[in-house]
Amino acid sequence: MREQRASMFRRRQKSPLLERIFGFFWPKIGWKRSSRYVGHRVARLPGTPYSIAAGFACGAAISFTPFIGLHLAGGALLAWLIRGNLLASWIGTLVGNPWTFPFIWIGIYKLGLLMGAGVENSSENLDFITFFEQFLDALHSFDVSYIGEIAWPVLWPMIVGGAPCFVLSWILFFFPIKILVKRYHSRRVKRHAMAKKSTFTGSAGT
Repeated sequence: MREQRASMFRRRQKSPLLERIFGFFWPKIGWKRSSRYVGHRVARLPGTPYSIAAGFACGAAISFTPFIGLHLAGGALLAWLIRGNLLASWIGTLVGNPWTFPFIWIGIYKLGLLMGAGVENSSENLDFITFFEQFLDALHSFDVSYIGEIAWPVLWPMIVGGAPCFVLSWILFFFPIKILVKRYHSRRVKRHAMAKKSTFTGSAGT
């Protein structure tokens, strides 16, 4: 049992799937430019301000759960249930990325422990990346023993701690994005009105 627990913190060969995911979300163009791009992308999505904001908030909120590999599907399902924009939910999952995941995982794990969900692991340095790599391997190979004895004592505090973070993050993302999209739509309507007015004035002058 002790050997099993110790092995959880030893890095195996890197998962090609995780490498592809990390490479896809890595902000090569810089966080500032990347954030602007995401903001413009979200504001230009078709739909009402509510649907876009609700969809994005669902995607962002699901990032505060330990359900790695299910964030896209989970965010889309939640968005569908509350009539949110599905594409916005996928964009919202970008909140969970290689830069933020370590802080999210540690935060929800520690919060779960404070809420009484389990006992802190005896290891001082919990390597969550290695943990999730091995957890995904265990799921793939149906290693019930590893999932029940090793993974669950870590996952349960993360689930409990992630619940309030899920709700709080949904609220914090929903309202600002709704305002952002409303302003963008308002400016777009004004631009179209001005374009029509200038076109009408030009044709009347000829």
